[in-house]
Amino acid sequence: MLAIAGVATVAVVLFAVPLAIVLERAYLDEELLRLQRDTVAATRGVDVATTPGDPIELPDEAELAVYDMDGRRVAGRGGPSTADDVVAAVLREQAPSAVSRGGRLVAAAPLVDDERITGVVRGERAATEATRLTRGGYVLLIALAAGVVLLAILAALALGRHLARPLERLAAVARRIGEGDFTARGPRPGVREVDDVSAALDNAAQQLDELVRRERAFSANASHQLRTPLAAVRIELEAMELRGAGTPEVRAALSQVDRLQDTIDTLLAVARDVPRPATGTPLRAVVGELEARWRAPLAEAGRRLEVSLDDPDVAVPISEPVLREILDVLLENALRHGAGTVGVRSRRTDESLAVDVADEGHGLSGEAETVFARRSGAAAGHGIGLALARSLAEAEGGRLVLGQQSPPVFTLLVPLVS
Repeated sequence: MLAIAGVATVAVVLFAVPLAIVLERAYLDEELLRLQRDTVAATRGVDVATTPGDPIELPDEAELAVYDMDGRRVAGRGGPSTADDVVAAVLREQAPSAVSRGGRLVAAAPLVDDERITGVVRGERAATEATRLTRGGYVLLIALAAGVVLLAILAALALGRHLARPLERLAAVARRIGEGDFTARGPRPGVREVDDVSAALDNAAQQLDELVRRERAFSANASHQLRTPLAAVRIELEAMELRGAGTPEVRAALSQVDRLQDTIDTLLAVARDVPRPATGTPLRAVVGELEARWRAPLAEAGRRLEVSLDDPDVAVPISEPVLREILDVLLENALRHGAGTVGVRSRRTDESLAVDVADEGHGLSGEAETVFARRSGAAAGHGIGLALARSLAEAEGGRLVLGQQSPPVFTLLVPLVS
């Protein structure tokens, strides 16, 4: 709209300014010609004195003056006492002359008697009529220019809406795809470029749909396949315990099997996109369970676990298994790679709840995002645990970030439940 309005304005200005100058010149020339005609007509009414001392008679309504051949004013009340350039031009060229200067119009015509020039009649008047006509022309030009620019703006608005509407629909489709609705399809308004973008977006949505389906199917199948050997391990461990071999190592192994089973169930639920609880998960219950489970391993390592919840009764919109798995990963990471006291704290921000898991270790060096990169071969990374925890948090609408590198503080951000 701005481009079209700007081009229209520049075109109107380039057209209107010269036209205004031409109009002003035309009105002024017309007035000069009228004054010149009136001056020439006045020469016929001038009574040239043939007798010395006989005064020259001039029309009373005209601002006229009569000059002799020597350039002296001999009659009339208009004009200077001696010939100016207009009168001098008539005496020299013996032809009428007219000029405009200082808002005044001046014309002069030769005074002829018996085919002999005996003097010059000079007429003068204000350019009032020319100024009035010029102003009227300016007003008309301005109104016409404003009308043209207004029509251009209206046309630009209509064209802009015609071009923007399919782009707005395209943006809405892109937002739906970003929210996971891969069935959304872009509009086809008939604009070739927009149709190309819509086709590319549709193709991307279809590929994403297939990719997500494959990922979910793989996660579900892998989880199912892991359940069978995991159940066999549990049976063997329980059989050992029944045979009287219930050593602390067997009980610890059963505990790890239970945790692995919970992890598999959590991954399977996320892969199936199980809906989150409408009322949210109570933070107190999950943190209390984790505190009871992790206090002993930390105590064996000579370390303490401190829990501090600003609002223990708050509910978070994350399924309980997923929240437990994320915090389990963070606590295990603090136990294996950290030092000193491990703290679990919750605090409110403007629109979300932050759960911090911190320890007193030396922290991490390098880029903060590398801690969430999966390690593959010799590539830098920190295993799959933190990467899995971040993926689970994002799948539930939250975020997992490294809030502080030294000493390390991992922060889980989740929106608050109304």
